[in-house]
Amino acid sequence: MTPAHKYKQIRLILGDQLNIGHSWFKFHDAGILYVMMEIRPESEYVIHHIQKIAGIFLNMRNFADELRALGHHLKYFKITDPDNRHSFKDNLKLLIDQHNISRGAYMEPDEYRLDQLLEAAFSSFKMIYSRVSSEHFYTSRHELKQLLPGKATVLMENFYRRMRRKHAVLMDGDQPAGGQWNFDKSNRNKLPAKLKPPAPKTYRHDVSPIVEEINKAGLKYIGHINPTSFPWPAGRKEALEMLEYFAQNLLIHFGTYQDAISRIYDSLYHGRLSFALNLKLISPAEVVSYIEKYWQGNQRKITIAQAEGFIRQIIGWREYMRGIYWQHMPEFENLNFFNHKRPLPSWFWNGKTGMNCMSKTIQQSLEHGYAHHIQRLMLTGNFCLLSGIDPDDVDRWYLGIYTDAFQWVQITNTRGMSQFADGGIVGTKPYVSSASYIHKMSDYCKDCRYDYRKRTGIDACPFNSLYWRFLAVNEDKLGPNQRMSMMYSIWHRMDKTTRNELIDQANYYLDYMEDL
Repeated sequence: MTPAHKYKQIRLILGDQLNIGHSWFKFHDAGILYVMMEIRPESEYVIHHIQKIAGIFLNMRNFADELRALGHHLKYFKITDPDNRHSFKDNLKLLIDQHNISRGAYMEPDEYRLDQLLEAAFSSFKMIYSRVSSEHFYTSRHELKQLLPGKATVLMENFYRRMRRKHAVLMDGDQPAGGQWNFDKSNRNKLPAKLKPPAPKTYRHDVSPIVEEINKAGLKYIGHINPTSFPWPAGRKEALEMLEYFAQNLLIHFGTYQDAISRIYDSLYHGRLSFALNLKLISPAEVVSYIEKYWQGNQRKITIAQAEGFIRQIIGWREYMRGIYWQHMPEFENLNFFNHKRPLPSWFWNGKTGMNCMSKTIQQSLEHGYAHHIQRLMLTGNFCLLSGIDPDDVDRWYLGIYTDAFQWVQITNTRGMSQFADGGIVGTKPYVSSASYIHKMSDYCKDCRYDYRKRTGIDACPFNSLYWRFLAVNEDKLGPNQRMSMMYSIWHRMDKTTRNELIDQANYYLDYMEDL
């Protein structure tokens, strides 16, 4: 590429739009200049995990090399390039002016913030431009509302069934394969002590040059990384290898133990495919198709409950969360149903707490940039909700610490499902529990400084009193909820002294939260 080259159109590719199968790339056109950029605002709008930054940069650079190898013209701005103006608008303008480009295009971003930013940038250039689909999802942005019109709130289960029918996934004619739509009741088992999950599929990439550039640029980050042994996939080929490994080694017990938690096995039978999915290295349709075909060919080994439990997360929950996001943004990111304002404890950044479940989960997250959905929902998320942590703080923490976290899927899971800050748009009740659930689903309680059986006293598990306090102080909002009636019935049957002791215990823990 030289300044003398004549380009008629510039096309922007974002760091989570690495879909080599996109129709843009099927044909080579010497008049099109593609542009990709590593810019500071996208690396620092929250403090991200170092593995997340390095992993996105690694995959972006590999994708750029792949496009060049196919003959496409591309300008790539690295984080340390001297001509990088660290702005989508300014970098685009630099190239538009340099090459006198009269047309532009970009793929639909998945985040509202970027949607607004790119629309403003391209409209400021006074050029002909277009926005195209990323060609990744099953649904369009607003299909959730279109699928079930007239509903203020669409239950995920109803959406999921419509999606199964529409796309003929796990169907036997017009009926669900296996005779029922949802096998969730088979997906709630604790990991037996004698069962040892296979190690997850990982890689050993050397990202030392990228980490050096990140440090040279002075980017802030959290977490740990071994620069010579980066574990996440680099490119589509490795993402497909992870999918194949999951089907052959982990799917067999995925559904049964997807809610289990272990201090020994970080990911148990989870596929850890969300990083690759959210970068669009692989598509949800090909993941679902692969798993469905694998189940069909291995039904003596893989039960329908395993396949359905996994496919529900992709064709149901993931697409549903995207629909919720675009239906309720930008208002959604400011919802605070309980008006929670307490700051996040400092030990969320180092894991230094006596609560074994919280310590292990946070340390695992800092070490690997990963925790599975129940660790996020029923450990860290549960604690934040019970403690009244400001959902703004919770959103920033989750968005930063996990390699797979992008706002369109993260905020609906945290502010919505986890924190119930949306007041019931995503979930029909708050996902809260006392220590009994944690003990039931994990092995964390065994060596903990706190006793999961005790509700009050110096060694009582904080989750117990915090749980009952949460119900008590929010009864005006949660009392009418029929799904909460049983727990409120138990609370009301307690004598006044017991209730007061639980409230006092919880308030003590909240006052000294930094010392937990």
